[in-house]
Amino acid sequence: MVQHHFHVADFVVFALTIVISVGIGIYYAFSGGRQKTTSEYLVGGRTMNFIPVAISLMASFESSIMMLGFPAETYVYGIQNIMNSLGFFVTQLLFIEFIVPLIHPLKITSAYEYLELRFQSRSVRLLGTLMGVLTYTWYMGVVLFGPAVALEAVTGFSLWSSIFVISFVSVVYTAIGGLKAVIWTDVFQAVVMLTGIFAILIKGTIDSGGPQAVWDKAYDGGRLNFFNFDPDPRTRHTFWNLFVGSIIRSFGLGFNQSTIQRISSTKTQAEAKRMLLIVAPCFLITLCLANYEGIVAYAYYQTKGCDPFESKQLSDPNQIIPLIVMDIFTYLPGMPGLFLASLFSASLSTLSSGLSSLSALLWADIVHPIVGPRVSESKATLIAKVSVCIFGVLACGVAILVSQVGGTLTQIAGSLISAFSGPLTGLFFIACFFPRIKAKGAFFGGVMGLTFSTWLSIGITFSKSVKKTPWLPPASTENCPVDGAILNTTDLADVYGAVNVTGFTEVTSTVIWNITSAAIREPEGIEKLYTLSYNWISIIGTLTTIVMGLLFSLVTGMNKPGDVDPRYLASMTDTVFIFIPVCIRRRIRCIGPQYIKDEYKARFPDPTKTQTMLQTATEFKLIVANGDENLETEFTKQTDELLRKS
Repeated sequence: MVQHHFHVADFVVFALTIVISVGIGIYYAFSGGRQKTTSEYLVGGRTMNFIPVAISLMASFESSIMMLGFPAETYVYGIQNIMNSLGFFVTQLLFIEFIVPLIHPLKITSAYEYLELRFQSRSVRLLGTLMGVLTYTWYMGVVLFGPAVALEAVTGFSLWSSIFVISFVSVVYTAIGGLKAVIWTDVFQAVVMLTGIFAILIKGTIDSGGPQAVWDKAYDGGRLNFFNFDPDPRTRHTFWNLFVGSIIRSFGLGFNQSTIQRISSTKTQAEAKRMLLIVAPCFLITLCLANYEGIVAYAYYQTKGCDPFESKQLSDPNQIIPLIVMDIFTYLPGMPGLFLASLFSASLSTLSSGLSSLSALLWADIVHPIVGPRVSESKATLIAKVSVCIFGVLACGVAILVSQVGGTLTQIAGSLISAFSGPLTGLFFIACFFPRIKAKGAFFGGVMGLTFSTWLSIGITFSKSVKKTPWLPPASTENCPVDGAILNTTDLADVYGAVNVTGFTEVTSTVIWNITSAAIREPEGIEKLYTLSYNWISIIGTLTTIVMGLLFSLVTGMNKPGDVDPRYLASMTDTVFIFIPVCIRRRIRCIGPQYIKDEYKARFPDPTKTQTMLQTATEFKLIVANGDENLETEFTKQTDELLRKS
C-alpha cells in the first residue's frame, strides 16, 4: 500500500472550505436569517429563490457516493452504470408533471404529513416517517464512512478524524443556521465539488494523451460497455435493472424529506417546477462527469503502464480517485487539498440536508402532534436545533457500525437503502394514484413491502451462495516496479471476482480485502432469490407494497367515489393512458378533470353544489398554475370551508 501525504497548502485549502461553510451558518444565525420560528428554520419561511434551492438540491444528491463510487464502478466494471443517470433524469421530469402540482399547494413541512392528509390516518404517516428516517440515517452513515476509509488508505488521514470533522461541521452550521444556511452552504460546496471534478478530468486527460487517447484506451480496455440487454435478473448490471431500477429509486429520492422540504421552501408552484427543471439536466451532466472520471483514471494508468490494483498499490476500488489525485498533482501543492475539500463538501452537503430533513420530521411528525400549541415558537425552534445534534451523533454511530462490517459495503449500503426507499415509494404511489385504497390497505401494503424487501436485501448482501461479478481486465502492468512482491501471478478471476462496486445509491468500500478464491456452493430453494441483482430490490419493494395494499383493500373494502379529496390525488390516468378505452379508463382513473367531476358529483348530488365545487376546483388549479401564493392560500381555505359546510 502506497501512502501519500498532504502539503501545508493542501490543508490551507481544505481549512478554508470548512471555515466558509461554518461562517455561512453563523451569518444566518446572527445576522441575515432570523431563524426564530419553525417555518423560518425548517422551510426558509417558504420564500427561497428557486435557483439556490435547485443548486442545493443537486448538491444534496452529489454525495461522496457519487464522488468515489461512480468512478470506481466505471474503472472496474465499465461505463454501463451511466444508465442510472438517465433513469434519474426521467424521474425528475415525471415528478415535475405529476407530483409538484400535488405537493406544493399543501404547504406541508413534513413529506409524510401528506400521507396523513390523504388517508386521514396517523398510523400511515408514522409508517412513512419510519421508512424515511431509516433511509436517510443509513444513507448518512455510508456517506460519512465512504470518504473516511478512502482517505485513510491513500493519504493517511485518520478514519475517525474524517468522520468527526464532517459530522461536527455539518451539525454546527445546520443547527445554528437552519435551512437557509444549508441551502447557501450547499451552493458554495457545489462550486467546490465541480471545481475538484473538472481539475481531475482536465489534468488526467492531458496526462493520458488527450481526449481521443482517453476514449481509444477505454474502448480497447472494454470500458465503453454502455448497453447490456441481458434479460437474466441475476445479472448484476443490465440496461433493464439499471434504467428501470433507477427510476424507482429516484422516486424514492423525490419523495424523501429533503426534496419535499425544498419544494415547500419555494414561493410558488411555478418556481418549484423551474427548480427541478434546473436540477434534472444539471445532475445528469454531473453524474456523467463522475462516470467519465473512471474512464480517465483507467486511461491514465494504462498510459502509465501500472494498474494500481495489480501492483498492490490499492486494495479497494473506492480508493482510485484519491490515488490519481495524489499522482497527477504531486508537484502542484494545494490541488490535493482542493480534492479533499470537494470530497468533504460532497459529504457535508448530503449530511447537512439529511440533518435538516430529519429535524423537520421529528418536529412535524412526532413532537408537534404531542405538544401542540403549548410550546412557543422559540422553544420549538430550539427543539429542532437540538434534534440536529442528536441525529448527527446517530449518523456517526451508523458510520462506526458500517466500519465494523467485514466484506464489501456495496450490497450492505445500497441494498438496505433500497429496502426502505422501495416500500416508501410504493406507499406514496398508493396515496397519489390509487384513490380506492383505504388507510388500512396502505398500512398493510407498506408493512409487507418493508418486511419483504428488507429480508431480501439482507439475503442478497450476506448470502454465501452469491457469486461475485468478475472485473474487466486491468490496465497494463508493464511499467510497474519489480521490487519484491509488488507483482504476482494470482489468477485474475480470483482477484477481480472479490469485490462488488457501487451502484446509484451506494459507495464502494471493502474493509477486508480477500484476494483468494473461495468455493461457492450452488444456491438451493429460497436462496435462489438471493442471486437477484440488488438493483431489483427497490422495484420489488414498491410492487409488493402496491399489490398487497390492493389485495387487502379488495378483501376489507375499498373507497367509494367521493371518499377522497381530489386535492390529495395526482393526475395520471387521463394523461398517460389516453390510448386505453374510456370504459376501462374510468375504472382505473385516479385523478384528472373527469375524476374530479365524478368525485364532486358523488359528494354533492345537488347540481348547484356540484357546479360550484367544480368551478372552485378549476379556479384553484388556474391560480396555482399562475403562481399567485396569496390567492392560492385563500382558495384553499374557501374550498375547505365549502367541504365542511357540505
